[in-house]
Amino acid sequence: MCGIIGILGTAPVADRLVEALRHLEYRGYDSAGIAVATADGMARLRRAGKLHHLATALLTTELSGSAGIGHTRWATHGAATEANAHPHVAGRVCIVHNGIIENHADLAAELQAGGRQFESETDTEVLAHLLDHMLAGGAPIERIMADLMPKLRGAFAFAALLDGGTQMIVARRASPLAIGFGDSEMYVGSDALALAGLTRRLCYLEEGDWALISRDGAAIFDADNQPVERPVVLSEATGALIGKGNFRHYMEREIHEQPEVLGYTLAYYLDSRNRQPALPVLPFDPCKLPRLTIVAAGTSYYAGVVAKYWLEHVAGVLVEVDIASEFRYREAEMPVGGAALFISQSGESLDTLMALRYARQKAQTILALVNQPESSIAREADVVLPTRAGPEIGVASTKAFTTQLMALAVLSLDWAAKRGRLSADEVADRLQALGELPELIGDMLSNLEPYQPIAHGLAQARDVLYLGRGTSYPIAMEGALKLKELSYIHAEGYAAGEMKHGPIALIDEGVPVVMVAPSDALFEKTASNAREVLARGGRVILLSDAGGVQHIGSFASHIIELPTVHPFVAPILYSVPVQVLAYMTALEKGTDIDQPRNLAKSVTVE
Repeated sequence: MCGIIGILGTAPVADRLVEALRHLEYRGYDSAGIAVATADGMARLRRAGKLHHLATALLTTELSGSAGIGHTRWATHGAATEANAHPHVAGRVCIVHNGIIENHADLAAELQAGGRQFESETDTEVLAHLLDHMLAGGAPIERIMADLMPKLRGAFAFAALLDGGTQMIVARRASPLAIGFGDSEMYVGSDALALAGLTRRLCYLEEGDWALISRDGAAIFDADNQPVERPVVLSEATGALIGKGNFRHYMEREIHEQPEVLGYTLAYYLDSRNRQPALPVLPFDPCKLPRLTIVAAGTSYYAGVVAKYWLEHVAGVLVEVDIASEFRYREAEMPVGGAALFISQSGESLDTLMALRYARQKAQTILALVNQPESSIAREADVVLPTRAGPEIGVASTKAFTTQLMALAVLSLDWAAKRGRLSADEVADRLQALGELPELIGDMLSNLEPYQPIAHGLAQARDVLYLGRGTSYPIAMEGALKLKELSYIHAEGYAAGEMKHGPIALIDEGVPVVMVAPSDALFEKTASNAREVLARGGRVILLSDAGGVQHIGSFASHIIELPTVHPFVAPILYSVPVQVLAYMTALEKGTDIDQPRNLAKSVTVE
């Protein structure tokens, strides 16, 4: 969440700053602003709300200068107002900041005692005043930063444009920041997408790094204030990938991209010669692994829960799945020789990154399943398992989730083969089923008319239940999450067998129940739960295949019939209709689909 862009350029930067902020909208925000160093000093333009308010204001505002910084803010300290929007100015310092300065109140009290006054409610303005106060002493930048960094508690990244616009000071701790190299220009951004269209040559600051940037380059210092060199890499991110194409929303485009990106991800993990799994070399033997700990947040957590079913049932691996924001606070013991898998679309979720570092302290081998191979989590892992989803701009994850499942499915089959749980033929059978998914999903997405009346009914509901068993249970939870995120309807996903242990009390004629029910080994039990719903006046929306529809379709108020597939691949297939239901329900309600209220794509605060 939040986004930083900075340019030390040779041409006017105001329009380029706003364009770069468009690339950061996917992160989630509720205000935006830019500042440009002009001949008359620092000129700012800030607006609450979406970026188009800022862009419209810029049409009638003269901001002429070749150096500037910009920011999209997700409110933490202080409301989403223009006064709290970044950049913040204090004396010779203009600053933008991601994360939280946890001890800002103590720092503010010290500064106020010295006569400093604040115009906002933000911790960022406190940081601006603190840096300006320290610069006023006239000490070298190296000395100032050596004193400043230990004063700050929390996770943060900041970029400070100094008076005159000839230099920027940037720093990071547990929040990502990249430096971009151009032709007599330098850039800084929250991620590669922020800098797409400006440069491909990037270096990523490491934990505790800070840098002094001029138009000629960057001097980088590590957490011990020692000069260091960080590798410059070529980013694969491109601004050309950001558009919606012919779709109304990024999310709609990303739903329809799933057949293609699932094929890309499967191909990445297959040996094309023998059609067997071909995963990166692991620094441990899966046959001797005492336990795999999977840690993730949000939608990625549900991918981890599906993987637990696969790995335990198919590969015989002991698996624990934990929510990232809770994991390290349990101070759990982890087995000698164990491994931990961290799943994150962005690779920057702070709670997942902190959990990774806890596992590292416990001597676990670190695996990272990410869509951003240049991310912080990827860079700190021992082994990276990339997905091939491409940039996902919609805040509600779709193609990143299904490609995570695809990668996890192949990992499960690879370990099942290595552990002697499946024969080569059985693995090939399941891989063939995975290979059929892109075409099946493409066919499903070519006709969405059956979803329209269902979405119309869901849009009128106050509460919705999603039920599923086995690997359909996490898909039920994911479906409920999607509906909540996009339509703001209260929805919950439950294991179908748990319905009678509490949730059944909620069921009446006003509560739709979405049953995720492929005709697998658990279908009969799910069917009995459907009958319990009907006996209490509930309305069943059935997602099933031909066999399931024939068995209990007559009881359902609405049916989405899906192709019959191998039970192993069903959770990937059934992810798509719950995405479509949520999307079309949000269309009915007229909500902001790509940027739902209060949500951020990459959660970089705990």
